[in-house]
This record gives sequence, C-alpha cells and structure tokens, in this order.
Amino acid sequence: MPVRIRLSRGGAKKRPFYRIVVADSRRARDGKFIDQIGTYNPMLPKDSADRVKMDLDKAKEWIAKGAKPSDRISIFLSNLGVIEKPVITEKTKKHLPKKKAQERLAAAKEKEEAAQPAEEPKAEEAEAKPAEDAQPAEEPKAKKE
Repeated sequence: MPVRIRLSRGGAKKRPFYRIVVADSRRARDGKFIDQIGTYNPMLPKDSADRVKMDLDKAKEWIAKGAKPSDRISIFLSNLGVIEKPVITEKTKKHLPKKKAQERLAAAKEKEEAAQPAEEPKAEEAEAKPAEDAQPAEEPKAKKE
C-alpha cells in the first residue's frame, strides 16, 4: 500500500485550513486517512509559530516505515530539520511567448525607444533649468572663457 504524508483541506470557502495526514495515495484528497500528524494554516503570517504544527516524532516514524512526503510536506519537514531540502527543478518555459510573438514584442520596444528620445530632452531641459537657476553666475563666466 503506497502511503503518503500530505495535506487534507478543510475550512471554509476562501479560508483554507489543512490537516497534515498520512493516507493511502489512492484515496481522495479529503478522504479517509490513516493518521493525522499536524496542521497547516496558510492564513497566518509566515513567521507565525502556529502556521505549521507537526508532531515530528510521528513524521519521522512514518518516513521510517516508508511513507513518502508530498512536495509541500517535504519543504515543511526540511524547514523543521527532519529531512534534507528537496531539489526544486527548473520550471518549464511553455508559458513564455513563442518566437514570432517575441519578435513582435522586440519590434514594439524598438518603436517605443525611438519615440522616447524626442520626449526625453524636454524632461532633461525641465531638470536642467532648476540647476541653472541655482548657479546662474558661474555658468555664463565658464562659457565666455
């Protein structure tokens, strides 16, 4: 029987609360479980001690028996010093735009950059005028010499 240590959701709509349970991996997420070893409340601040409560002795016992923690539980256990931190693999790049879309974006950026220099000198002149007002006597002398 493949056993997993995973989260079981409870709480109201948009107010999640999770129990950390040991369950058969073939069971439903919120279905029957073997043992409850802790709780996780994501609504609390990250630095709160009550955010993740876990019976570490039970967790170590179940891992020794062969239970595999889920990704989220393995992160919790690594933060508590029970297991080593899991290796987070590189994310896929399917969400990025394709080649033609990237070319269109690059062309649009070039057009924006070409339009910006015409607007920038006006902004620079506005910035330069207060500096000239601050030292009007020194700059004309420098220009004459």
